[in-house]
Amino acid sequence: MRPTSTTTWLIFVWGLTGLLVSWFPVVAWPWASIGGVIALVLLVDALRLRSRPPVEIARRLPGRFALGEPGEVRLTLRNSLRKEQHLEIFDGIPTSAMAPTMPWAGVVPGGREMRVLHPVTVGVRGEVVFGPIQMLVRSDWGYWKRLHRVGDAEPVRVYPNYEPVVRLALLGMQNRENPMGIVRRSRPGSSREFQQLRDYREGDSLAQVDWKATSRKQALISRAYQEQRNQSVVFLVDTGRRMRAMDGDLPQFDHCLNAMLLVAHVALRQGDHVGVQSFGGTQRWLPPLKGLHAMPVLLNHLYDYQTTPEPSDFAGAVEALMTHQRRRSLVVVLTNLRGEDGKELVPALQVLSSRHLVLLASLRERTVDEAKELPVASFGDALRFAAADRYLAERREVLAELGARGILTLDTTAQELAISLANRYLDIKAAARL
Repeated sequence: MRPTSTTTWLIFVWGLTGLLVSWFPVVAWPWASIGGVIALVLLVDALRLRSRPPVEIARRLPGRFALGEPGEVRLTLRNSLRKEQHLEIFDGIPTSAMAPTMPWAGVVPGGREMRVLHPVTVGVRGEVVFGPIQMLVRSDWGYWKRLHRVGDAEPVRVYPNYEPVVRLALLGMQNRENPMGIVRRSRPGSSREFQQLRDYREGDSLAQVDWKATSRKQALISRAYQEQRNQSVVFLVDTGRRMRAMDGDLPQFDHCLNAMLLVAHVALRQGDHVGVQSFGGTQRWLPPLKGLHAMPVLLNHLYDYQTTPEPSDFAGAVEALMTHQRRRSLVVVLTNLRGEDGKELVPALQVLSSRHLVLLASLRERTVDEAKELPVASFGDALRFAAADRYLAERREVLAELGARGILTLDTTAQELAISLANRYLDIKAAARL
């Protein structure tokens, strides 16, 4: 039970008028009588509030949240009394979440039920907990508020931001990935398996024409192809300390997860298998899965991945993957390359490339690129420019050495990683590298 501002001011004014008693003793009795009336009114109002049944509240959380995306939480309020009740409600959102419309204040009509919808944006992945709902109910005469805690703590999962995957799925239904920047590069015959014979269509190349069938039918007949299927894509993702760097609103690791989901969706639609192995403090393995039904399994596997302060052991990661995945696959190594990694990274990926096709996808910090674009007007600016240039030069040296040893590389910013990686995957499929 807590007093409202009305009660506070009422008591303050009554106490202030008590100064008159010291100057005019004749008003002592009326002043005391008024105080007694005020106390009686406050007591009756408090007892009425205490005996009143609270408004019933039921909370419904969405089945899952996406990182950084608002999810709608529904509160159902039911007033069993015949008279309206004035409420203030604050949902027990996690400490890492934002709820711009909370606290909510309003009136629930007597004998009615109403719903309150409010968006909640969670800023961390994994499992978070919504605590009990806190509700302040105002008394009939407005002198008191009573706090009620309603409901139990409810855990909920926060997944990587899979909104781009959903958008790609909708675009894919209309067979047009191009609006997202994902481009199919067709190389007939090089990366495709024979599917069927069909009538010649305008635009078919002469290489597609089946001349034996054409001579029999006395009409142009073309061969139809489909992309090679049942191949494997394995993501070897770094969860070490270097992936904790913030890039925009998200850590680089979360940009990696978003890119993995997008490329996994594309690969599963192509009929390929997708698997995941982590290294750098978190050692987890998801064997390659096939079919679009594998996306929920992949999401449930990735949602609680967290980075650690440990260094990244590339040699150990390669050894573990060679043990888990014996079938030739496209292995996409997701990390933040440093110049000092060359001595360990190059030999490890060379061993991995003896059995698999290896693509190293390295995230380049946008702040480093911006440091080179800033004007140089002082000695400090010159040092900043030189440090950024040296940092990028060391990365280029390692990437060049990997390329010379036949290992594919992709060096891009976190914001461009998803589309660039999807395009590189389609290029590899088109070139029949697997």
